[in-house]
Amino acid sequence: MPITRTEFGSGLRVVTERMPGIRSVSIGFWVLAGSRDERPAISGHCHFLEHLLFKGTTSRSALDIAEAFDAVGGDVNAFTAKEYTCYYARMLDRDLEMAVDHLTDMLQHSTIRSSDLEAERDVILSEIDMHEDSPEDVVHDLFTTTLWPGHPLGRPILGTRERIGAATRGSVRGFYRRHYIPGHLVVAAAGNVRHDDLVRMLRERMDIGRERRGRGDAAWRLRDAPRAPRASGHHLVQRKKTEQAHVVVGTNGLARTDPDRFAFLIVNTALGGGMSSRLFQEIREKRGLAYTAYSYHAQYAETGLFSAYCGTTAPKATTVVRLIRDQLGSIRDGGLTQEEFERAKSHVKGSTVLSLEDTGGRMSRLGKSEIANGEILTVEETLRRVASVTLDDARRVAELVLSRPMTLTVLGPVAPSAFDGALG
Repeated sequence: MPITRTEFGSGLRVVTERMPGIRSVSIGFWVLAGSRDERPAISGHCHFLEHLLFKGTTSRSALDIAEAFDAVGGDVNAFTAKEYTCYYARMLDRDLEMAVDHLTDMLQHSTIRSSDLEAERDVILSEIDMHEDSPEDVVHDLFTTTLWPGHPLGRPILGTRERIGAATRGSVRGFYRRHYIPGHLVVAAAGNVRHDDLVRMLRERMDIGRERRGRGDAAWRLRDAPRAPRASGHHLVQRKKTEQAHVVVGTNGLARTDPDRFAFLIVNTALGGGMSSRLFQEIREKRGLAYTAYSYHAQYAETGLFSAYCGTTAPKATTVVRLIRDQLGSIRDGGLTQEEFERAKSHVKGSTVLSLEDTGGRMSRLGKSEIANGEILTVEETLRRVASVTLDDARRVAELVLSRPMTLTVLGPVAPSAFDGALG
């Protein structure tokens, strides 16, 4: 299906994929502002701002915004990530203009009133409490902090109770004014949408045509890729009264633009990406040590994050760490078999196509690709790149990534001394 792209003098980009056989449209406003863009003193502001943009504008109340989408059976929401924030909606094609009208108003004219900030502060503090009550979530935050101590990518997206408590209207509005500008914005839409119609709607509602200041080439809008943080190789075992011990083992992965990312996607799938993966089979199916075991690979501008997770009972935690270590070592040392490789490759191809069966998946692919890479691969090109990966490619990149210093994080009712030398 054709992908159409327009770039304005201000740097704002509009990308659409028309799917004429359906009646809906998904649209996302992607802002090049994430938790890594915060100074330590304002940690959590990006997520705080995401909440506040739903609280009302100079011409609409929070209730007005909610009622507008509810009245047409649509959905509107947002999320904050390490490198961007996305405000998105899904509605019938006939209601696209309404959605554009409300989302552009929120992005440009939110009032961020002191009373709303105080009310939402309590909401976010409750969200942090809820997060702290989920040890599986907490252990991943502890892992990134331990892997990259002092680096912006290592800080939690939600911030801390201390920093959220210290946030002021001035500090939040300052972040809003610095980052919510046309040159930091990608508008992505997929579904029964005409590109020219969407561009017209945006022209009528945003100051998007003025010439940008600064460097004249398009690359200035992409996030700079500084030197990647080193994998610390540090270990952290933290006692906490929980039902299970939560274990994460991992290291630096590959950057978002690394040409080997497709090869490592296959490696990760074989290792911990499904029910037939090594970690699931070894830890759950063969030994019954856990309900779930998996691995994942997150990618950022200058590096990536690879980790394997398992939740198990405290007495079995050291055994689980050993099993994870052994499987990582086997894959690192060339143990990925032809059969595993082919099965993982087929899994990646199938899941890629299935993830793009709906407008939301297509819109997300457009938005993430454009705001992070400045390059959008068609589904066909993505599948071709996956198909071109050989077993030798997969083994080479497995050795590259899995030879890096490993960090271990354990959270639960365990003795730290039990994990001395756990990774060899």
